Amino acid sequence: MIFISKHIVPKGYTGITIFPFVFLKYKQLKENQVLINHEKIHLKQQLELLVLPFYVFYGIEFSVRLMQYQNWHKAYRNISFEREAYTNEFSIDYLKQRSFWSFLKYLRTHEI
Repeated sequence: MIFISKHIVPKGYTGITIFPFVFLKYKQLKENQVLINHEKIHLKQQLELLVLPFYVFYGIEFSVRLMQYQNWHKAYRNISFEREAYTNEFSIDYLKQRSFWSFLKYLRTHEI
């Protein structure tokens, strides 16, 4: 389910997924198939990790990446969950062929 909220979506971002909802900053973004696909990839990741462990893993990995890169944006873009979503957001059929826990292969690949 998609909701519009300028207050829930952090500054500098256009959308955020908090299972089972996708929050977008502006109503027009509902038409952005690439963004919606990106957020649906996050929904799938959250389901695979039974939701709460996803957020724990995400937070830990972000902290590690932040220490590694010393840059907020670079740390965020190199979280395995984000790497998978950004890499595949243009492939609208990605979720149909995605294998279980695919985000794991993005843990050790080169930085973005």
